[in-house]
Amino acid sequence: MEANIHRFIDLLAFGLNIAGALITVWGAVIALYIFIRKEFWKRKVAVQMNDSLRVKLGSYLVLSLEFFIAADIIKTILTPTWESIGMLGAIVIIRTVLSYFLTKDLKDYSS
Repeated sequence: MEANIHRFIDLLAFGLNIAGALITVWGAVIALYIFIRKEFWKRKVAVQMNDSLRVKLGSYLVLSLEFFIAADIIKTILTPTWESIGMLGAIVIIRTVLSYFLTKDLKDYSS
């Protein structure tokens, strides 16, 4: 029974990591498409569109970071040692700081 729960939690964390990676890739693909489109077809307003492109890509990155943090928290449930909790704390702090500054940057550009 306990092994099944561990397997489920492992799969759940893996799924959240995959979701975060897919969101990152999807956001990058959309941003690349918009970038290429604006560079070749909207050359006169290309520079002005860069800010909106940064906001779009940044929003995908912030969302994917939240999925990665959730996966790390769930993985720590399986191995709640002091070492894994410390590692989780460091990862969460780094990703939270990244998320904070990305969100701040997004608010600055969307205002």
